[in-house]
Amino acid sequence: MNNPTRNPMQRARGLGSAKSGIGHWWMQRVTAVALIVLSLWLVCFVLSLLHGDFAAAHAALARPWNAVLMIGFVVAAFWHGQLGLQVVIEDYVHSQWLEMTLMVAIKLLAVLFALAGVLAVLRIALAS
Repeated sequence: MNNPTRNPMQRARGLGSAKSGIGHWWMQRVTAVALIVLSLWLVCFVLSLLHGDFAAAHAALARPWNAVLMIGFVVAAFWHGQLGLQVVIEDYVHSQWLEMTLMVAIKLLAVLFALAGVLAVLRIALAS
């Protein structure tokens, strides 16, 4: 059981790996690579619209591939941001209730804003 006479090293040796950190680490790397590729596309996309008007930008975003890539960018950006903020909170917030409150708030806000972005792109893409 939990023996208070054991020193911290003895307790730590018996714990082993939590086995959840590697999935988080990989997802941060996957979303980072996706954001690099999608950011390059976004820069090219925006530069192609530099001298166009609103109607041209609307028509360009309504094209299926552009809409799909924009949705991918929005989802990857909010997912990556949420993962990064989660690490910061876990490392620097030491009050358990505040940590839990912030984690829930960040996850909810990330989902809310990602859904709003996806909805905006879908409205443009499907309205054409």
